[in-house]
Amino acid sequence: MNLELFIAKRLITGKEHKISISAPIIKIAIAAIAIGVVMMLIAIATGVGLKRKIREKVAAFNGHIQISNYDNNTSDVSISPIDLNQDFYPEFTNVDGVQHVQAVATKGGIIRTEDTFEGILAKGVGKDYDWSAFAEYLVEGRLPDYSGELNEEVLLSQMMANRLQLGVGDTFFSFFLKDGDASRPPNTRRFEIVGIYDSGFEEFDATYVFVDIRHIQRMNQWDEDQVGSFEVFLDDFDQLEAKSDEIYGKTPSSLDAQNIKTKYYRIFEWIGLFDFNIALIIGIMIIVGGINMITALLVLILERTQMIGILKALGSANWSVRKVFLYNAAYLIAVGLLWGNVLGLGLLFIQDKYRLFKFPNPEEYYIDYIPVYMDVPTVIFLNVGVMLLCLLMLLVPSYIITKITPVKAIKFE
Repeated sequence: MNLELFIAKRLITGKEHKISISAPIIKIAIAAIAIGVVMMLIAIATGVGLKRKIREKVAAFNGHIQISNYDNNTSDVSISPIDLNQDFYPEFTNVDGVQHVQAVATKGGIIRTEDTFEGILAKGVGKDYDWSAFAEYLVEGRLPDYSGELNEEVLLSQMMANRLQLGVGDTFFSFFLKDGDASRPPNTRRFEIVGIYDSGFEEFDATYVFVDIRHIQRMNQWDEDQVGSFEVFLDDFDQLEAKSDEIYGKTPSSLDAQNIKTKYYRIFEWIGLFDFNIALIIGIMIIVGGINMITALLVLILERTQMIGILKALGSANWSVRKVFLYNAAYLIAVGLLWGNVLGLGLLFIQDKYRLFKFPNPEEYYIDYIPVYMDVPTVIFLNVGVMLLCLLMLLVPSYIITKITPVKAIKFE
């Protein structure tokens, strides 16, 4: 039998424990742990959720890795074509962790209506294009279908549709320069809007129009097996840089591979600051919870001074007596963790399902609601970490037990 654990259980379950002077302080300590856990869960879930949503949106427009010609072209416009017949297309069989590869081509142009005009970046996509991400962003109409004959269907952003005063079912004319030569008559294309999307990412929504890639090929006088670039999607975003280097090494020397972290480094530097904020909040909450538990432990020791003296008089070692109170404190921390997890995970579930809380300035965060994400390993690691750190903080104040002498403790009232 573990004597220290047995005594701690009797202290916890005893009636006098609930009516003692330490009861309010213990409740405050438990509440502090619970509130701290709630705040930590919210900080982690919102920080990670926002990071995931932003990088998902960037990847939806660009893929995780772009394979293009190795040249001096730093713009998003496709200038020189790439042969579609590559060893890595349509499946990247010699690199593990690749989810999907798709061929695209882009061309700058202008949409002209009777009242206004807008500059666009026409993104040509084909039947291999993965529309799964845009299903969430679709606000009206449907996604284009480019699996059959060449058609005039396009997907336009809500921002651009509002500026041009166009809607689903409307048609418009767009103009594209021939090989960047302004002296030659432009290519003219008539398109029909079949769907309107809103990603919340103004940088992309203000320019991207999705069209059939065959329009881009014809305007650039490319063959059917020539495209502008390839977009590669990975199974695990955390492997982005390693897979980017691996893909670069597995592609021909005439091609370059660039990941979205490098291409949009400012965005990813910004969301990288979320990790610091999360760590800061977790640190503060653990310190606050630990201080409250130290206060509760000292009150418990003061209240049980006579018991400490009796245990020492019976031959108990200092560490044995300290363990009684550390077990007691561990129970209180566990109660606080339980309530904190119930409340915190409950709030996160409600937010994930109903999206009650929204950003006051959604354009600054590229999303209108506060996204949350939490996984089981993170919850387990957080709870174990809080328990261990709080107990470590209690080792020092529990040392006061070694200073209590049996004779004075037994007489203590």
